[in-house]
Amino acid sequence: MEKLNELGGKHGIGRVDMVENRFVGMKSRGVYETPGGAILFTAHRKIESLTMDREVMHLRDGLIPKYASLVYNGFWFAPERLAIQALVTESQKNVTGTVRLKLYKGNVIAAGVKSPVSLYNPHIATMEADPTQAYDQGDAKGFIRLNALRLRVQAGVRENANK
Repeated sequence: MEKLNELGGKHGIGRVDMVENRFVGMKSRGVYETPGGAILFTAHRKIESLTMDREVMHLRDGLIPKYASLVYNGFWFAPERLAIQALVTESQKNVTGTVRLKLYKGNVIAAGVKSPVSLYNPHIATMEADPTQAYDQGDAKGFIRLNALRLRVQAGVRENANK
């Protein structure tokens, strides 16, 4: 962390100037510097993008504001914080690998990511392979029709209501 703070600081990474909403109701201004934390956060998000299931990531991300609020307001030992922590901990079990980053003028730029438990499979995620062996673009038509069904029903109801 000390090395990342040193490197990140040289590149102007991780400085935040913000107005916060305190638990007691007032607003306060804070200037924070956490270059190492900003670098680690970016690297971690990159490896998660390769190793975490989309829906688990969305669920976790939806809980982040509540988790942050609990910690910020001093509720570290609250049962709801512990419950969210259990989900976060479970979500991280396969988050492992290597991330290469470039630091430049306040930016943390991903230059490469790999993992032994990557969910990305180039043999499946291709439009050029035999559709029986990989992704079949024809499947998308039925999938889109099914997912749009509720929208078509709503549009029909609104159309009939406006007559």
